Amino acid sequence: MDSRRVEALADGIFAIAMTLLVLELHVPALPASASSRDLMIGLWSSWPKFAAYGGSFLILGVLWIGHHNQFHYIRRADRWFLWINICFLMCVSFMPYCTALLGSFIWNRAAAAIYGVALLVTGAVLYGQWIYAVRNGLVVHDAPPEIVEATGNRILFGLVGYVIALGFLLVSPLIGLALYVLIPLLYLRRGGIDRHLAAEHRRDRPE
Repeated sequence: MDSRRVEALADGIFAIAMTLLVLELHVPALPASASSRDLMIGLWSSWPKFAAYGGSFLILGVLWIGHHNQFHYIRRADRWFLWINICFLMCVSFMPYCTALLGSFIWNRAAAAIYGVALLVTGAVLYGQWIYAVRNGLVVHDAPPEIVEATGNRILFGLVGYVIALGFLLVSPLIGLALYVLIPLLYLRRGGIDRHLAAEHRRDRPE
């Protein structure tokens, strides 16, 4: 099976999940005659939900980019690959619930742990999808070995980070939550796969 339909489904799931995140942001329940001070106090009281929204949107963006980069090299799909991808998308669609839970109980260790475990499982399934594709001939034959390895290692980097963050939750929810935010920010830097894709683009661009 061609992989383009799989990627199209993933794009739709990501779009819906990222849109649903904003539904937890509510206008403060104040009368229309409320003062600016009252409005600002009402907005400030909702900062955990805004923080959870921003962090989750960024994390889903990182996951979408990682998924998209994989499909630059994955050109075919078999039945098992489809089910692994379905499991990944199920994890992605679960993120709005985890975000709502964290936004409502920002300093609760259980809520933070559920959020972290959800991220860990999502990343693990994405990693498993890539390993399965590589080992079962679903990746284009001319994919450079160093890029194949770098793609897997880039996912593993996040998995290790979330394990460390979950460990810090036992000491301080603040440190654990800070790591949840820091890890996706580290993915903003260019990696080996980004440089390889840029080189491909320059090579294929007509003079």
